[in-house]
Amino acid sequence: MKLRRYLVRALHRLQKGPGYTYKELLVWYCDNTNTHGPKRIIKEGPKKKLIWFFLTLLFASLVFWQWGILINTYLSYNVTSSLSIGFKTMKFPAVTVCNANPFKYSEVKPLLKELDRLIEAALERILQPGNSSDNVSPPLDLELWNQIPLVLIDEHDKDNPIILDIFESSQTASNSTANSTAEEKKYKLAVKLCSQQGSGNCTYRNFSSAAQAVSEWYILQSTSILSKVPLHDRIRMGYQAEDMILACLYGAEPCNYKNFTQIYHPDHGNCYIFNWGMDEEALNSSNPGAEFGLKLILDISQQDYIPYLSSAAGARLMLHQQKSFPFLKDQGIYAMAGTETSIGVLVDELERMGYPYSDCTVNGSDVPVQNLYSQYNTSYSIQACLRSCFQNHMVEICGCGHYMFPLPEGVNYCNNEDFPGWAYCYSSLRSSIKQRQICIDSCKETCNDTQYKMTISMADWPSEASEDWIFHILSYERDMSTNVTLDRNGIIKLNIYFQEYNYRTISESAATTIVWLLSSLGGQFGFWMGGSVLCLIEFGEIIIDSLWITIINLISWAKGLKQRRARARYPDTPPTVAELVEAHTNLGFQPEPGPAAGPAGPAAGPGAPALPPEPGTPPPNYDSLRVQPPDTLSPDSDTD
Repeated sequence: MKLRRYLVRALHRLQKGPGYTYKELLVWYCDNTNTHGPKRIIKEGPKKKLIWFFLTLLFASLVFWQWGILINTYLSYNVTSSLSIGFKTMKFPAVTVCNANPFKYSEVKPLLKELDRLIEAALERILQPGNSSDNVSPPLDLELWNQIPLVLIDEHDKDNPIILDIFESSQTASNSTANSTAEEKKYKLAVKLCSQQGSGNCTYRNFSSAAQAVSEWYILQSTSILSKVPLHDRIRMGYQAEDMILACLYGAEPCNYKNFTQIYHPDHGNCYIFNWGMDEEALNSSNPGAEFGLKLILDISQQDYIPYLSSAAGARLMLHQQKSFPFLKDQGIYAMAGTETSIGVLVDELERMGYPYSDCTVNGSDVPVQNLYSQYNTSYSIQACLRSCFQNHMVEICGCGHYMFPLPEGVNYCNNEDFPGWAYCYSSLRSSIKQRQICIDSCKETCNDTQYKMTISMADWPSEASEDWIFHILSYERDMSTNVTLDRNGIIKLNIYFQEYNYRTISESAATTIVWLLSSLGGQFGFWMGGSVLCLIEFGEIIIDSLWITIINLISWAKGLKQRRARARYPDTPPTVAELVEAHTNLGFQPEPGPAAGPAGPAAGPGAPALPPEPGTPPPNYDSLRVQPPDTLSPDSDTD
């Protein structure tokens, strides 16, 4: 009942409304608003009224146009970058060192023996076609060659190039073609890749130099062979920490190979990380300068390099954050053998704003790519995401994973025997712009990152005057031998240190804030219309009053429609209440017709006067014959 009473009162107040028509409301607004233009429209003469109407409309349009530009600028979420310089004690970076050669040739030679014989015979036919011989003992494994062959492309006639296999059966044709093309410089060495062995769906990877073609061919073939070798055997065939790390000193504290964490890297074999922070707290640098950094002496054993796999000699190293995976192929640097390489480090800290200002991620949890490097318990990076994305596409399209990237669960590495067309699929996928764009769109930069800027200098080490005693000492410490087992071609000295404790922080901040937006909107409104926030409230008030008037008009229209429908249903004029009461009263006093008069007396005829009621009979209830008036919308009505 209380709810009904409240609704009835609210409807009663609604019927009262603001009490204006649209015209009266608009005139009232123009006369009372604090905005300057509308007042002049209603108070000036006809000519000025037209001028002021045009000016008010023009400046209002300019205000809305400027507001649109400002709001669009705010919603673009632009950022500004600021550079600040600080000074503090910093954590020493994680240092990863690897050999440029992934495996010892003496260990992996039995696996690559047939591959080496094939490439040597192929190079002999290419460089000395007249002196090559088909009688090779033992015979070459041409089945291995035919899986991914090298071919000669004769471009003397560019419209109809001739493609010849290096080990074709016709020696005469091969020699003549090779001689003529070599003299005229019209041939190219290419790698032939087919979707299935012997099928016609093939592509040729051309190279400007035969050296590049040979390296690419050898990498593809060795990848197929090494992918079938178990991980523990690959680790055994690589360079061990005790053989590679000859000396270590961090600041004034001695260290050794036991202070390094070993990981297997497909590009470089066994790699060793100092200060990775996985098992122990990261080390702090006590002071800047070369005397307080990390000093290493490495032996890369260059004489045991794989001749066709590693064309560069030296150590590959990288500085990175703790608990992050080192991507040496992209971010690493080389240190040359026979030199002392000094690396001065400066630190840049990057702080990006997250959504909606940039599409960065804090830990990679919102990236729709399975991070295959999470098996190393490392933090997210965009390099890990891009490689994981490529490997996932490789597995989806080619049916196997590439040897250079971690494998998803339940997937095998590609090789020529189990997946004959893997090289063709891999080459097509690697050159696909669409695939690269998909991965770029899927991966995100990290919101916070630390970059190490390096200043590198080198000098010959050891000097000619000191190399004798240095090599004797290092050889004795490693091999317990008085004979010199080391030479300049295998020794590298590294000095890694902070140049200074000043670090730069490059941080992003919002170029436009809500305060900037409100002040800009108010400035434009005040400049063009002379208004303020109160003027906007007044404008909102007139909109609300207009809505009230509209609602009242709709209710009145609905009532009129209801009345018109009632009149259409009852076309005659309905009787009044008095006429209905009189009709019912007269009807109640007429005697009921009955049989002829009995002993009591004669029967009453239709014209006989009405007899008075007998004593004790109650008077008739006239209220029951009275018609009740219709309910009204009274605020105090309590009826149901």
